[in-house]
Amino acid sequence: MSLLSYETSQNMLDLLHVNSSRSENIALSSSLGRVLAEDIVAEFNDPQFPTASMDGYAVIHTDLDGKSITILGDNPAGSNEIRTIKNGECIKTFTGSMMPHGADTLIQIENVSVNNGKITVDEKVPFGNAVRPIGEGYRAGDILIKKGTKIGFVEIGVMAALNKVMVKVALKPRVAVVSTGSEILDLGINSDNPSQIRSSNNYTLAALFEQSGAEVVQLGTVGDDKNSIMQTFQNALSCADILVSTGGVSVGDYDFVKDIVPRIGAEVVYKGVAIKPGKHILVAQKEEKFVLALPGFAYSSTVTAILYVLPLIAKMLGRDSAYKTVAAKLSEEFTKRSRLTEFTACNVVVEDGEYFVNFKDKKVGSSAILTNMLNSSALMITGEEDANLSKGTFVNVILLDNF
Repeated sequence: MSLLSYETSQNMLDLLHVNSSRSENIALSSSLGRVLAEDIVAEFNDPQFPTASMDGYAVIHTDLDGKSITILGDNPAGSNEIRTIKNGECIKTFTGSMMPHGADTLIQIENVSVNNGKITVDEKVPFGNAVRPIGEGYRAGDILIKKGTKIGFVEIGVMAALNKVMVKVALKPRVAVVSTGSEILDLGINSDNPSQIRSSNNYTLAALFEQSGAEVVQLGTVGDDKNSIMQTFQNALSCADILVSTGGVSVGDYDFVKDIVPRIGAEVVYKGVAIKPGKHILVAQKEEKFVLALPGFAYSSTVTAILYVLPLIAKMLGRDSAYKTVAAKLSEEFTKRSRLTEFTACNVVVEDGEYFVNFKDKKVGSSAILTNMLNSSALMITGEEDANLSKGTFVNVILLDNF
């Protein structure tokens, strides 16, 4: 079996035409976790006028050298202050208030004494103290949040300050997920057959895809029957943008998926990549829809879903990348197990701003050990050309905590 290199498979995936222009307008209050489909641009300066950043007295800085300054009155936050102060005058001004015309400095309350309608300076402040200048936060025309950004609490706060009642977001791609195999038992189903195993792949992947911004169509499990699998796949492609299946892509007598995909009219982009785990992965396309057939083992299907499904979801959402990759230093020796590109579950520790990798409590075994990905794990990448690696070697690591 001829296998593509990992790099070639990723380049081919990146070249696939994906529709990333679909969007909808939703209320700002409902936008948490969605992906922006447009740049958020400031229409005005922030602030639009010099603003007090604390409670104090708006003054002309040169007056701070004098004996006393006359108080003209108060300037509460939100008032339309139209007075202009002259030398020897000040106005009591509160946090968030427009600075009175003529004033260039705010001296905080605790720095003065008040007697008979005047202040005397107990401790001087520098010129421009406690005054937010026009445009300190941003300028009109600045792009504050870029298209493709996943909306979090800060983005919502910034857009609320811009009076964005409705937000244009990318339409969620629909991903249908199904597990194949007569040995698979879906949740809630009981069996006296000890050789059957509980389904987890379709739930793991559904959660992964939802976390990455997709809408998931959960199709459960289907046994090793060609007609049933074909009907399930056809139904899935009628309602989803991406169909993801697990199991049935290897070379066994009951591995039907690899034969069914072409029969439903999907063109195979490639089958077989020189990676561990997941070398039997199949990627196919039918018009603007995609089929990704992943291996059946839990760790293997999860890793390949991260590597191949998440980039398609990200492209459909208009995002630049599906996950973050960082350089990290090995805290211990690493024994490479094959000549393939390997993706190994690891722990990442940050010390003094530098990433370090270790394998504490990670079990070495088959591609079924999903528990290796617990406890905020990451995926360490070692290439086909890599051999055993010594402590202190730099490696690339995919972080799994910010999809």
